[in-house]
Amino acid sequence: MPSTSLDTAGSIEPAELLQFGDDWLASDPGQPGASLARFAGSTAYGIQVLRDDLARFTFLLGGNDGEHLF
Repeated sequence: MPSTSLDTAGSIEPAELLQFGDDWLASDPGQPGASLARFAGSTAYGIQVLRDDLARFTFLLGGNDGEHLF
């Protein structure tokens, strides 16, 4: 059975992609926020919640120290 874990090199690109998405959302939260609300069908899952999720996943991949999560 193939391994399902990522090595350090394999986690860099996904972490960078997550960070890119977070940076983009931070640059103009109004535009993607309205689109996200329409897509999700609710304002309960907003931009800040999405950004928090992206930051958490980035941390889990080793892409940052997670300081702002705690």
